[in-house]
Amino acid sequence: MASKAISSSQGAASAGPVAEPRADAAAWLAVAAGTLGALMATLDISIVNSALPTIQGEIGASGTEGTWVATAYLVAEIVIIPLAAWLERLLGLRTFLLIAAGMFTIFSMVCGTASSLTMMIIGRVGQGFTGGAMIPTAQTIIATRLPRRQQPIGIALFGVTAILGPVIGPLIGGWLTENFSWHYAFFLNLPICAGLVVLLLLGLPHHKAKLALLTQADWLGIAGLALGLGGLTVLLEEGQRELWFASALIQRMALVSAAGFTMLFVGQVRAKRPVIKLSLLLDRQFGSVALMGMVLGVVLYGTSYAIPQFLAAVADYNALQSGKVVLLSGIPSLFMMAIVPILLRTVDVRIAVAGGLLIMGLAALLDAHLTIDSAGADFTVSQLLRGVGQILGMLFLSQAVVRSVPPEDAGDASGLFNAVRNLGGSFALAGISILQEGRVWLHSRRIEEGLTANSPAVQSYVSGVSQAVGGDAAAFRLISQQVQGQALVMAFNDIFWIMGIGTFLVLPLVLFLRPFPKDAAPAAVMH
Repeated sequence: MASKAISSSQGAASAGPVAEPRADAAAWLAVAAGTLGALMATLDISIVNSALPTIQGEIGASGTEGTWVATAYLVAEIVIIPLAAWLERLLGLRTFLLIAAGMFTIFSMVCGTASSLTMMIIGRVGQGFTGGAMIPTAQTIIATRLPRRQQPIGIALFGVTAILGPVIGPLIGGWLTENFSWHYAFFLNLPICAGLVVLLLLGLPHHKAKLALLTQADWLGIAGLALGLGGLTVLLEEGQRELWFASALIQRMALVSAAGFTMLFVGQVRAKRPVIKLSLLLDRQFGSVALMGMVLGVVLYGTSYAIPQFLAAVADYNALQSGKVVLLSGIPSLFMMAIVPILLRTVDVRIAVAGGLLIMGLAALLDAHLTIDSAGADFTVSQLLRGVGQILGMLFLSQAVVRSVPPEDAGDASGLFNAVRNLGGSFALAGISILQEGRVWLHSRRIEEGLTANSPAVQSYVSGVSQAVGGDAAAFRLISQQVQGQALVMAFNDIFWIMGIGTFLVLPLVLFLRPFPKDAAPAAVMH
C-alpha cells in the first residue's frame, strides 16, 4: 500500500502542475466590452479632425478656436486616466463602466446637437472625462479576467483598438459628414454604447461600492491636476491670439495653472496615495519611457490633426477624402498586430523603440517638403511608414512601462504613461495652432519683401494677372491669396519638420531601456 501511495505521488509530481483553466464565455464578453469601450474612446479623439472645417463653419468658430474641439477631449482624458484605478475601487468595475458609458452617450448627444463653440467644448470635455476612463479599464479587464497564457490575445485586441481608433476616426467622421452630416459623428456613439452596456451586464460581475474611499482620495491633487492642465491649455491655445501676457486672460490662466501644479505637488507629499505618482518619473528607465511616449503622442496626434487640415485648406479635400489618407497608416499596423507576441519575444526593446522613433521621425520629415500642388498621394509613403513606426514605438513602450517599475506600481505607471502620451497630443494641437498662425504671418512677410514694386518681373506679372482677371484690384486680391497659400504650405512644412527633429532628439533615451526577460509573456496592467 505504501509503495502504491509513493508511486502515485511520484506520478502526480511527474505529471507537473495542473493546467491553467481557459477563460469562459463571460470573460471574453468582458474583454469585448473593454475593447469596445477603448475603441470608442480612442475613436472619438480624432473622429472630428477631418470634419473640423465643416464643424467650425456651422458653429461659428475660427481656425484657431476650432482646435479646442480636439484639445478639450484630450485634456479631460489626461485628468481622468490617473483617476480610473481609484474610481474602479470606489464604485466597482462594472458600475463604474456603466456610468461612464451612459454619461459618454449623453455628452455625445450634447456635441451632436451643439450650435455654438461653448456648447461643443462642454460636450467634448464631458466625452473626454467619461471616454478616457474606458482606456485603462480595458487593460484591467484583460489582466483580471483572462488566464496568463491567454492574455496575449487580449493585449493584441487592445493594441488594435489603441492604434486603429485614432486612425479610422477621421475616415468615419469624414464619411458621415459627406454622406449625412457631421452631427452623426457623435450620434454614432448611441448604438455603440447600447451594445457596450449589454456586454458589461453579461460579462462583468457586480461589486459593492466602497464609498469609504471618498475620504482617502487625493482631492488636493485632483483639483490641482484639473486646474493646472486646464489653465495651461487655455494659455497655450489663446496666447497667440491674445498677445500672450499683454492680455489679462493669459495672466489669469498663468496664475491658475501655477496654483494648480503647486496643489498637485503638495498632494504628492501629503496624500497617502497621490492622484499621479510623479516620483516614478525619477526612475531613469520609466522617466525615459514617459518622455519618449510624450514625443510619440505629439507625432501621432499632431500628424492625424495636421494632415486633414492641410488637405482641406490647400488641396481642397472634403472630409471623406482626408479620412482616407489618414487611414493609410492603419494598414501596416493591422498586419503587424498579428505578429505582436512574436515581436515581443524576439526583438530587443531598445532596437524596436529606436526603429519606431527613427521611422516616425523620417515619416514626419518626408511630409516637410510639401508644395502648393501637394495632395493626398504625397502622404502615402509617410503614412505607411508611420503605421509601422507607431506599432514598434508605442507597443514596446507600453510593455516597458510595466517592466520598468515594481509590480505594485504598475497601475500607477500605466496611468501616468497614458496621461503624458495624451499630454503630448494636447501640446501638439496647441503648438500646431500657435505655429501655423505665427509662421504664416512670418512667411507672408518674407514673400512680400521679395515682391518689390520696382521689379520688372513683378510689374510684368501684375500686368498679366490684371488683364486676365479684369482690373488691378482683382489682380492684387489674387496675388494676396497666392502669397497666403504659399505661406500656409511653408508653415505646415515647418510643423512637420519640428515633429521629425523632435522625435530624433529623444532617440538616445533608448539606451536607458532594459531588455525584456527571455520568453516572458506580454505584460497586462492591473490597477
